[in-house]
Amino acid sequence: MTVNSSCFDERLNALKSPEFLSSLKQIKRGVEREALRIKSNGELSQAPHPKALGAALTHESITTDFSESLLEFITPPESRAEDTIAQLKDIHRFTIDNIDGEQIWPLSMPCFIEDESQIPIAYFGESNVGKMKRVYRVGLKNRYGSMMQAIAGVHFNFSFPDSFWALWAQLNGKDHSQEQTSEDYFSLIRNYRRFCWLIPYLYGASPALCGSFLAGKSHGLPFKKVGQGTYYMPYATSLRMSDLGYTSAEQSSLKICYNKLDNYVALLREAMGTPSSRFSQFAAGEEGNYQQLSRNILQIENELYSPIRPKQPTQSMEKPTDALVKRGINYIEVRALDVNPFSAIGISESQFHFLDVFLLSCLLMPSEALDESQLTEAKDNMNKVVLEGRNPELKLLQGGEEISLPAWCETLFAQFKQVAALLDTANETDKYMAAVDEEWQKVIDPAKTPSGVLLNALLKDDKDNSVFGLELAERYKAEMAGYAYTHTDADAFQAASQASLDAQADVEAADSKDFDSFIRDYFNEPPAKKNA
Repeated sequence: MTVNSSCFDERLNALKSPEFLSSLKQIKRGVEREALRIKSNGELSQAPHPKALGAALTHESITTDFSESLLEFITPPESRAEDTIAQLKDIHRFTIDNIDGEQIWPLSMPCFIEDESQIPIAYFGESNVGKMKRVYRVGLKNRYGSMMQAIAGVHFNFSFPDSFWALWAQLNGKDHSQEQTSEDYFSLIRNYRRFCWLIPYLYGASPALCGSFLAGKSHGLPFKKVGQGTYYMPYATSLRMSDLGYTSAEQSSLKICYNKLDNYVALLREAMGTPSSRFSQFAAGEEGNYQQLSRNILQIENELYSPIRPKQPTQSMEKPTDALVKRGINYIEVRALDVNPFSAIGISESQFHFLDVFLLSCLLMPSEALDESQLTEAKDNMNKVVLEGRNPELKLLQGGEEISLPAWCETLFAQFKQVAALLDTANETDKYMAAVDEEWQKVIDPAKTPSGVLLNALLKDDKDNSVFGLELAERYKAEMAGYAYTHTDADAFQAASQASLDAQADVEAADSKDFDSFIRDYFNEPPAKKNA
């Protein structure tokens, strides 16, 4: 795809108006950071989710993902990156003080796990909704294996304020509406898909993994060995985002459309209703035997693995697709970020600023509809970068033509700098341009990427990933214990934990039907229609 620079420039100049600048200050972001709990020797914790952290089912900021051992920290949408960073520090401080001497694994790829059976599946209590969440995870284990589900990442949630979308619609000669906002978000999403290979290049931090992760896997990748049992690829950036990691061969046949919300929803619903020959071997409730929620390609919408998702907050037991149909896109969820191993909280403030620049640039650039060949090209570029991103000989495809990664970056970063200047003006800062300059240094010198720094550290001392991770975990444990509470103190966290335990008990007490009926009614609920 070639960028129409005149259109980009016109849009950029329009955003310099006082009204647009004011709206840009109200961009909101939130973070979902995943992290394994580990013992002091670096092994995966087998202990249940600590009661002191509250109920994973109902706590707003501390929960679990696939495993009892896989913590997930959630921050609300905020218009200042500094506030989100402070909230993450508060959560980490409270957690490290309440996990009985355990530590937080600082890498995306799992610590040493001898056997998948050692990964305890998350438990959410005895309510119907809690049981459903657990059965869904049992299904993930049966479909893809538990080891893949033990991978951790960081999700970056991003939204423009309604005032921005009203001005944007006017700028483009459209009427401002929920439907138009969703259409514009999809325009951004399409360009994100075109350029998202840049995210693992700049932020990928999983060029190596523990040999236990490869046990029993057929991969055919040319791994080399460092330390006692760590395997790496010399130019890899994010093995987490490779076919070894958080991907699904079963879903590769899905042709998810990012051109229109109606088509996106229809294809997701179709996948949830289409039987899978591969997954038909697992029971789905017959005679009370639940090895998965359904035998279909997707059990629920959340099973779709994608580097970005359009999102709308759901109400109780509301399907994500129904929420999108009823209320349109509220924010986007960037899902291609590895945990930043060089930050105790898994992400740095400069990443916030660069991602703002990147996502606003994706909106400002022209964004034609993606056809199947273009989406395939985008996926191929992503796969090349996660496996070979720092290879100086690497060639990507841009509209069917080969181009080097640095050459493509040169064009993109010229636009990023203009967008950074705009956001600096709007926010009366210089942090956006500084963030872009910091990332440009990684393009000039691949050794400065997180994957390059991490791999060089392993090779320099012939060190295992597990040793490196444990060293960081011990350092960060001390750092977290030294954080001063800013937004939420220990008493408030303790109160929130107790409130979540009480809320879970209320949910369990309120159940009025058996689990079989609950699941049947959930899937039999007619799909929501627009303006319903």
